[in-house]
Amino acid sequence: MIQRVTATEEALQLIEKLKTIHGPLMFHQSGGCCDGSSPMCYPHDEFRVGDSDVLLGYIGDSPFYISKDQYEYWKHTQLIIDVVEGRGGMFSLEGPEGKRFLTRSRVFTEEEREHLKDESSQEP
Repeated sequence: MIQRVTATEEALQLIEKLKTIHGPLMFHQSGGCCDGSSPMCYPHDEFRVGDSDVLLGYIGDSPFYISKDQYEYWKHTQLIIDVVEGRGGMFSLEGPEGKRFLTRSRVFTEEEREHLKDESSQEP
């Protein structure tokens, strides 16, 4: 199975630390400007996802959503969630840790795109 979203080891370690402080988490990537273009981390039940959001996958055991519009731009790429030093989105939970989540990406290979196409045609 090809993952549409994954995370670096450093990101997974920060997620685990944030879970011990805040409990279960979730992520949202909106694609807006400024803070909205960064992956935002929230307590699991404090961000309401809607019909305009797509569950892209999980990092750790935390769901990662992306807006439909942003998904259309990035559906040919694998998102890789990383961590860098500095302050990010003011509503994202990692801010007080002096770190911020960052989205990196890589383009899927032709083989991966075909596999993903096959997977989506098998969904009910």
